[in-house]
Amino acid sequence: MPSAEATATDGPVTAGAGPSRAADRVFFGCLVYTAALALVWLFFLITQRDGGLLFRNYNVTIETIQRLAAGFAVFWFGWGWLWYRIKRVLLSRVVGLSKDELTATFASRMGTPFDLPSLLTNHSERRIRIVDMIARRGRTILPLLAGFTYFYFHISNHPVSESLTLGIQDNFLDAIALSAALLACYYSSGLLGRVFYGAHARVMDGRLGRANVLLIAMMWTLFKFVMIPMGVYLAKVFPTDTYAALFAFIWVSYVVSDTLSEVVGSLFGKQKLHVWGLGDVNRKSVAGTWACFLGSLAVCCAVVFARHLPLPWLGLAVVISLSNTLTELFSPRGTDDFTMATANGLLCCAFGALVHP
Repeated sequence: MPSAEATATDGPVTAGAGPSRAADRVFFGCLVYTAALALVWLFFLITQRDGGLLFRNYNVTIETIQRLAAGFAVFWFGWGWLWYRIKRVLLSRVVGLSKDELTATFASRMGTPFDLPSLLTNHSERRIRIVDMIARRGRTILPLLAGFTYFYFHISNHPVSESLTLGIQDNFLDAIALSAALLACYYSSGLLGRVFYGAHARVMDGRLGRANVLLIAMMWTLFKFVMIPMGVYLAKVFPTDTYAALFAFIWVSYVVSDTLSEVVGSLFGKQKLHVWGLGDVNRKSVAGTWACFLGSLAVCCAVVFARHLPLPWLGLAVVISLSNTLTELFSPRGTDDFTMATANGLLCCAFGALVHP
């Protein structure tokens, strides 16, 4: 969930072969990643071998299929369609895009040239940036905050070692299904392409809008697997009554800070910080960067005081907030979901080694 990108371009934006090649490379890289996940999943499912935390006594049940189908129907189809329509209305009424411009915006943008320079010449860059932010964050932040709030209180009441890996068996199948769906719709300009990518693909990312979304999704699932060894270590080192705080420091702080950086940067920021990554316009704002730090610090400090944790945890709160800010600012766009959360997990592991050697 990259944040606070600019609407002022670094120079002329052209629709050439470069973006198309980059979009294709992201597609094929994610295709290989998804195929590898599926093969590993099928191997353990068919052979019923003990795969440790991943596949210990694992079977796909009717309840598993029903849960997966319900999640796709509600969150990916229903919720995705709703925010695609909201974004379409906002781009039409607030920005002033014509029907032809809307059609080009919600197409894959890869089959035919997407003329971002003309769009920015004829319409307000600031308004486009704000609509991008509203649709992206509306699409993701409410379900994420609801899910994270549930997990936080669930871990507080039932702090078992598996809490810090977030039910990795079901996440494995979810990751394969989501990746397959995003890959299947990647080049589509039809209804499914608009539902899966419409709200989340920034107008300001030009022809790389869907590549950015796909990379974010893959990196998000990758972190869940990276979290397995870190979660096992944290569960061994820390007492159970700190599991909820660790969850908040690793997951909640980065989601809140990343969201605030984009919201504040889009509404109030002047994009002067040059960054790099997937997108036609790659800048961030000082205001968004400050919002990232202060948002993370507020979350971590609130958890420390609410759970009556000792003073060293305030030091960890500051370090985590600095890490969230720096990794959000310097990570290539599309990768900061992975780098922010992974850095937070590693810092908590290091803190555990110092405090509970």
